[in-house]
Amino acid sequence: MDTNRRHFLQAGLAGAAVLAIAGGVAWFRHRVSAAAAAPALGEDARGVVRAIVPSLLAGALPPGGDRAAAIDETVAGVDLAIAGLTPSARAELAELFALLTLGAGRRAFAGVSSAWQHATRDEVDAFLASWQASSWALKRTAYDAMHQLVLAAWYANPRSWPAIGYPGPPALTP
Repeated sequence: MDTNRRHFLQAGLAGAAVLAIAGGVAWFRHRVSAAAAAPALGEDARGVVRAIVPSLLAGALPPGGDRAAAIDETVAGVDLAIAGLTPSARAELAELFALLTLGAGRRAFAGVSSAWQHATRDEVDAFLASWQASSWALKRTAYDAMHQLVLAAWYANPRSWPAIGYPGPPALTP
């Protein structure tokens, strides 16, 4: 093969690689900006939250049939809490959930090999423990944000109040 042809093929392969990387970056940015523009959690992000709620609320969730309803209510509460945050905080959470919902991001940064709806409790527990104790401040901060959102959503739910002895807010009299 002559050198001109070899250089042409190498340049073509290099160009294709650059275009593929640029396309991937553009796709990821579009996904993040679309998630940030949404009022709160998208369906993929809800799947992440639904997967982490049982781990973060271990021992607090009711048993049996009430458990699924409590998880759904907590996911809805997280959604409501995120909708009330500042646009910059919503954008940061959108970036976090976009990273966690991508298969490669989920595997590389969370260590969860299966999709969130199929992740085992052990996988989710290991992911949360590793982020909580990470040497990266960004992972610890992300863990704290998810933890605070889930706990706030759960303890704002009247379903959680009897277990902690909270009678509920006082009745206002006119």
